[in-house]
Amino acid sequence: MMKAQFKKNGFLLLLAAAALTMQISSSQAAESAFKIPAPKSVPAATSATTETVVLAGGCFWGVQAVFQHTLGVTSAVSGYAGGSKENARYDMVGSGSTGHAESVKVTFDPRKISYGKILQIYFSVVHDPTQLNRQGPDMGTQYRSAIFYQNDDQKRIAADYIAQLDAAKVYPARIVTQLTPLQPTAFYPAEDYHQDFATLHPQQGYIARYDLPKIENFKQMYPSDYRAAPVTVFRN
Repeated sequence: MMKAQFKKNGFLLLLAAAALTMQISSSQAAESAFKIPAPKSVPAATSATTETVVLAGGCFWGVQAVFQHTLGVTSAVSGYAGGSKENARYDMVGSGSTGHAESVKVTFDPRKISYGKILQIYFSVVHDPTQLNRQGPDMGTQYRSAIFYQNDDQKRIAADYIAQLDAAKVYPARIVTQLTPLQPTAFYPAEDYHQDFATLHPQQGYIARYDLPKIENFKQMYPSDYRAAPVTVFRN
């Protein structure tokens, strides 16, 4: 796995080799992004000031980075979902045997951005929802596409949207995103060194190659939802 090359004994090595740390332009490295319709299933109006959903779509560095640049998102935390607390550690999750998926807990203000818009961004620029148990160079169930929903409304809206996109044949293959209740499965924040990783290390080889293009695609496709200054975990 490509990402494993940047890990040793639970710590990430920032590679010094110029070939891996050089900036790679978006035009050279841009991942696929799809223009997709908005969900037809519209969330009911709410007076709540916060809502949360946990999303998995490959390496959590890139997923977190996109949502940290999303207007209306108040928090995006990298972590693990789908397994137990006892082995929610990067060195164990990376084996693909714990049941976890690298995930991001996205907290947002539904008065400023809807759950439907969060899903539209997730399905169009965050990852490719047709890839089974992989994203880009990263392979294994820990990189699966999954929505860990908080309630029946979130499940219904996501299921309806997946059906809508499949029916419209937006992608060359069917969506494989899993819909899984967050409880009794919980979300466990990742180690501190994983938080804000793309913001702190934009020239790191993996980030430049796979994650900066996601942010650029988001900026180009959803300019009214893009914020230049990311909302970070430790450095707001």
